[in-house]
Amino acid sequence: MPTHPWIQRQQYLIDFTVGALARRKGRNLALLAVYGLIVFVLASVLLLSQALRHEAAVLLSSAPEVTVQKMVAGRHDLVPGTYLDRLVRLRGVAEGRGRLWGYYYDPVVAANYTLLVPAQDQPPPGKVRIGATLAETRGLAVGDVLSLRSHEGHPFAFTVEAVLPFESALLTADLMLVSEADFRAFFGVPAGSYTDLVLTVRNPREVAKVAEKVLRALPDTRPIVRDDIQRTYAALFDWREGMVMVLLSGAVLAFIIFAWDKASGLSAEERREIGVLKAIGWETSDIMAMKLWEGLLVSVFAFLLGYLAAYLHVFGFGASLFEPVLKGWSVLYPRFDLSPRIDGFQVFTLFFLTVFPYALATVVPVWRAAIADPDAVMRQ
Repeated sequence: MPTHPWIQRQQYLIDFTVGALARRKGRNLALLAVYGLIVFVLASVLLLSQALRHEAAVLLSSAPEVTVQKMVAGRHDLVPGTYLDRLVRLRGVAEGRGRLWGYYYDPVVAANYTLLVPAQDQPPPGKVRIGATLAETRGLAVGDVLSLRSHEGHPFAFTVEAVLPFESALLTADLMLVSEADFRAFFGVPAGSYTDLVLTVRNPREVAKVAEKVLRALPDTRPIVRDDIQRTYAALFDWREGMVMVLLSGAVLAFIIFAWDKASGLSAEERREIGVLKAIGWETSDIMAMKLWEGLLVSVFAFLLGYLAAYLHVFGFGASLFEPVLKGWSVLYPRFDLSPRIDGFQVFTLFFLTVFPYALATVVPVWRAAIADPDAVMRQ
C-alpha cells in the first residue's frame, strides 16, 4: 500500500531535522540535559505525591467510620466508659468499642513510641510486640527485655514476644502492642476509661448523620469521620507538594528563560541554513514544519528522558531527593516501597506545560527568517 504523500513528506522532514540536530549536537545536548533535569524534578514531585496519596487512601480505607474524642478546654482527654454505653444505643450505630493508645518519649533514642492495645489477640501481661524499625533502632530481638519508665517514674519491663513484619513498617515502625493491664499500669489510666471511642455505622451513607447525633448526645465530644481524616491527609500532601513547587519555581523560571532564548533566537549558522534551503526551492511552510519538528523532537525526548528518570528515582530508589519533604521526617522513620501510581491528567498537564511552549517558541523567529530574501538572510 503506497504511503500518503503528506506522511512521506513529514518523514523526509524528520530525517533532515535529525541530521540538523546531529550537526549541532553540543548545543542540543546541553539543552536536552537542562530540559530533562527540569522535567525530572517536577515529575519526581508529582509522582511521589500521587503515590503517597494512594498509600494514605489505602491505609485510611480501614480506619474507623466515626472516632469520638472527649474534649476538655479544647484538648483531647480520656473518655469515660459510660459515654460508650450511650453511643451504642444511638440509632444507626452497629457497634462501638473503646480504644487504648498513647505516646511515650524514649530519651535513649530521642523518639516517640506508640503504645496500643489491640482489639483482638492481646499479648500476655509483661509481653510486647514491637515494630521492625523500633527493634532495629534499639537492637532488640525476640526474648530481649525493653525497660521503660512508667508514669510514676519506676522501671517497667516488657519482654519482646514478637517483632512485627517489615512489610507493615508504614504502620508499625514505632508501634508497641501491649496488653490492657500493662497499658493502664504503665500510663496510669483508670479502669473504665479509654483514649477514644470508635463506632461502626450500619449504613455508610449515614455516617455524617450519626456524627451529628453523637454531638447532640454528648456536646463535650468531638466526632471525627473517616472522610474528614482522608481530606486532611489530602490537604497535607497538597500543601507539601505546593511548598516544593514554590521552592523550585526559581529553577523553573530560569529554565523557561533559557529555553525561550534558545528557541526564539536563531544562530548565524541556522539563518544561513534557512537561506540555503530557500535558495534551493524549499517553501516557507516546509522550513517552518522542519523547525517545528526540531522543537518537538528535542522537547518530547527531554520529557521522556526526564519522566523515565523521575519514575526510576521515585519507585526504584525511594525518591531520596524529596522523601523528607513530602513524606515527613521522624527518628523512627519507616522504610517502605511505594506502589507505582500514575495520574494520566498529571502526565498530560506536565507534558503540555513543558513540551508545547518550547515547540511553539520556534515558530516566530523561523517564520521571520523564512519569509526574508534568501540572499539577505545568508549575508547576516
